[in-house]
Amino acid sequence: MPDVRTSVVESVRAALSRARASARAHQDAAKADLAAAEARLERVRQAAAQRPARAAAERDRRLAELDANHTATLADLAHQARVAGAMRAPGAASEPWETWHPTPAARGERPDLLRVGEVRIPRAGTSPALVPLLDRGHVALVDDIQVGGDAVVAGLLLRALGRTSHGQIEITGYDPERLGGGLAGFAPLAPAGLLTFVGPGGLTPLLDGLVDHIRRINETVLAGDYASLEEMAKRTGRRPEPWRVAVLLGGDEPSRHERAQLDRILRTGAACGVHLIVRGITVEPRPSVQVIRVDGYRAQVSGCGTLPVFLDEAPPAELVTATCRKIADRVSTGPAPAVFANLIPPVFWTEHSAGGLTAPVGDSPEGRTVDVTLSDYPPHALIAGPSGTGKTNLIYAWMGALAARYSPEELAFYLLDFKEGVSFARFAPGRRDPSWLPHVRLVGVNVNTDREFGLALLRFLGGELRRRADAAKEHEVTKLAELRHEDPQGHWPRIVAVIDEFQILLTGRDALAQEAATLLEDLARRGRSQGIHLILASQDVSGIEALWGRPALVAQFTLRIALPKARRILHETNLAAETLPRHHAVVNADSGAPDANRIVRVPAASDRRVWSELQHKLWQDRPPWLGAPRLFDGDAVPRLTASPDFQALRPDVRDPVVLLGESIDVRARSARLPLTRSPGRNLAVLGTRVDEACAVLAAAARSLARQHADGDARFSVACLDPDAAATAESLRADLPADTGWYDTEGLAALLPSVEPGPLPHYIFLFAADAAASRLAVNEGGRTGHDHLRRILNTGPERRTHVLGWWRGVGRLRDDLGGVGSRTDAIGAWVALDVQGADLTGFFPQQGGPAWYPRPWRALFFDRARHRIPEVVIPYGLGG
Repeated sequence: MPDVRTSVVESVRAALSRARASARAHQDAAKADLAAAEARLERVRQAAAQRPARAAAERDRRLAELDANHTATLADLAHQARVAGAMRAPGAASEPWETWHPTPAARGERPDLLRVGEVRIPRAGTSPALVPLLDRGHVALVDDIQVGGDAVVAGLLLRALGRTSHGQIEITGYDPERLGGGLAGFAPLAPAGLLTFVGPGGLTPLLDGLVDHIRRINETVLAGDYASLEEMAKRTGRRPEPWRVAVLLGGDEPSRHERAQLDRILRTGAACGVHLIVRGITVEPRPSVQVIRVDGYRAQVSGCGTLPVFLDEAPPAELVTATCRKIADRVSTGPAPAVFANLIPPVFWTEHSAGGLTAPVGDSPEGRTVDVTLSDYPPHALIAGPSGTGKTNLIYAWMGALAARYSPEELAFYLLDFKEGVSFARFAPGRRDPSWLPHVRLVGVNVNTDREFGLALLRFLGGELRRRADAAKEHEVTKLAELRHEDPQGHWPRIVAVIDEFQILLTGRDALAQEAATLLEDLARRGRSQGIHLILASQDVSGIEALWGRPALVAQFTLRIALPKARRILHETNLAAETLPRHHAVVNADSGAPDANRIVRVPAASDRRVWSELQHKLWQDRPPWLGAPRLFDGDAVPRLTASPDFQALRPDVRDPVVLLGESIDVRARSARLPLTRSPGRNLAVLGTRVDEACAVLAAAARSLARQHADGDARFSVACLDPDAAATAESLRADLPADTGWYDTEGLAALLPSVEPGPLPHYIFLFAADAAASRLAVNEGGRTGHDHLRRILNTGPERRTHVLGWWRGVGRLRDDLGGVGSRTDAIGAWVALDVQGADLTGFFPQQGGPAWYPRPWRALFFDRARHRIPEVVIPYGLGG
C-alpha cells in the first residue's frame, strides 16, 4: 500500500514537475513574445515618428527638382526664343543701337520682324520682343507718356529702313500736333522723296491716296496672279513697288469717312505693301494689328501675351540722321537697274522670226517685263539720250533678249558705232575672249572718221534688200513671212542693223552724206516688208535733227525710245523723258504720241561679266557652219598676210593684180589694181607721209611677187629716200633673188636700158622725184625723164609697169612733162596727204575729188574701173 501511495505521489510529483516546467516554458515564451511585441511597438513608434520628416525631405527634393527643371525649361525656351529672334530679326532688325548699321535683306528674302524691346524672364534671361510690320500688318501704340512711344516709332522706322534696299520704303508722316516734330530725325529722307509730311486737315487725302494705291496694286500689279506683293516677290524675285508706311501721330477723332478708309487699309493694306503706325487714334483690334500699350519704358505687346516688355531706348539722333542722309544720297543717284537675267528665257532659241522680233527690254513700274517688237509695224527704232544715260546699255539689253530667243538662222545683227570707242567689239572674237555673239555678222568700231564704212554698210543692206525683193517676186509674194513659207530652204533671217551715233554719217552736204541719206530712206521705206530693220541711236539732239529735215524718212521710225532728258525724239508735247530717273526709258511705238508711253526700268546689261556669261552659252550652242563675224576697227592697221585676197593669190596668172590696202567695206577685201597690157597701167603714190607711201608700195611688191614663180618676172627696186631704205630692204626676203636694187645713179642707168622682154618687168620707185636733177641730165640726146616717160607711156602694153612714189603732185607733173602735159600715163593713183583740189588733171571731174587727208588713209582711183575714188587703209609695214 505504502508502495502504491509512494508511486502515486512520485507520479504526481513528476507530473507536477513537468507541468511546472511546461508552464515555465510557456511563461518564457510569452515573455519573449511580449518583448518582441514591445520591440516592434517601439520600432513602430520610432518609424511613425520619422515618417513626416522623410516625407518632408522627399517633398522638398521633388520640389527642388521640379523647380530646377522649370528653370532649365525656361532658360531653354528663352535661348530658343533668342535664336528664333536672331533668325527672324537678323542684323539691323534687332541689333543693339551701339553697333547698329543697315543690313539690307537679300533680293526675294521675306521681310523680318522688328525688335521693340526685350522680354525679361526671371532666372531665364531675356528674349527679344519682336513686332511684325512689313508685308504682315500694322502697329497701334497706346500710351500716355510721350517718351516711350517716340522711342517705339523711331526704332521701328529705322530698323525697317535698315533691313530694306535704299528707296524701298516711302514714309508719310501725319503729325498735326507737333507739325512733323515727331519724325524730325528722318527729315533727310524728304529731298529724295522718301518722306512726306501731311499737315493738319490732310488725313482724309492721305487715307484716300493709300486706298487708291491699294486698288491700283490689286488691279495692275497683282492682277489676280498673286495674292500679295510678298508672294510676287517670292515667286519672281522682283518687288515692283516700295513699301508705304504711314505714321499717324494723333489728331482729332477721325470722321466717319476717315474711319472707313482706315479700316480698309488695316484690312487690305498689308498684302499691297501699305502699313500704318498709329498713335493717338483708336484702332479696332484685329489680327493684322499689333497693339503696344506703353507705360514709360515698359509695355505690353499683344504678340507677347501677358509678359511685360522692356522697351529699347530711342535710337541716337545722330544715327537716325546719318542713316537717312546716306539713304537719301543713294536714292538721289537714281533707282537700281532691273535684273538682266529676268530678260533671258530659260530655254534658248525657241522663237521664230517670220512674223517679227519681240523681246523685253526691261520691267514696267508694275514689275512685269515690257516687250518691244520690230515687224511690219513698227519696223524701225530711234533711240536717243544724252551721254551717260544708258543708251549703249539699253542696246545691250535689247540685243541680249533677242539673241536668247531667236537663233542665228532667225536673226542677224549688223553693228556700227560711230563714236570713239569699242562698245560693240565684245560681240566679236578678241585676244582676251575668243567667243562672239553667233547672231552678229558685222561689227564696226572706231569709225568716227570713216563715214565710208557706214555708207558701205548701207550699200550692202541695199543689195540684200534687192536680193530679197527679187526672191519675193520670183515666188510671187510681198512679205518676208510669205517668202519664208514659199521658200523654206532659203536663208532669210531678219536683219537688225544698229548704228550708234548715226548722225555722223549724215553730217555735211557732200556726196557721201547725200547717198547715205538716200540709201537710209530706201531701207527704211522698203526694208519693213523684207525683214530688214534699222535701230538708229544718238547721244544728243543733233542726231535727231539730222533726220528731221527728211520727214519721209522720220515717219518710218515709229518706235521711239527716249532715255532721261532726251529731246526731239518724242512728240513735242510729250515731256515724259524730262522726269525719268536713271536706268529708265520711255518706250513709245506710236511715233512719240503721249498716250503711247510705256515706262521701262532697264537692266544693267553692259557689265562685261554678266554679258560674257550669256554670250559664252550662246556661242557654245552656235551652228557648226557659222563663222566669226567681220570686225572692222578704224584704229587698227590691217595686215597684208591676213588678207583673204592675198592668201588667195597664186602664181601663173595672166593678168596679175596689185593689192594696195584694205577697202573700207563690209567684206574684208583688198583694193586691187589689175596690171593688164593696157595703156596707163602704172601706179603713182602721192604724198609726203613716208611710212604710208612705203606701206602701199611694199604691199604692191609682195602681192606681185606672190603671183610669180622664181624667174617668171623681173623686179627692179630703186630707193632714193634714206627714210624709205628700211622698207625697201625688208622686201629682199619676199622678192626674187635676182631683183635689181638701185640708187639714184643706178636708176639713171636702168631707165635707158629698159626694153620689152619675154618677162613682165615691175619697176618700183621709192621717192622717184628725188632723182629729178639726175634724170634731167641729157645723155645721148635724151634725158632720164624722157626714158621714164617712154616707159610710162609704152611699157604697160609690153608688160612693163612702173609703181612709184612721188612726194607731191607737182613733182609728178614735172616728171611727166610739166603743166599741160598728158597725165593718162598714170592710170591709177593713191593719194595720201594730198588735197583733193591738187589732183586736178589726174581726175576726170573739174576741181578734183572731195578728199580731206587723214592719218593712215589713202584715196585710190583707177581710171579704168572707178567712177569715184575709194578710200583705202594701207596695210601695215610689217606685212
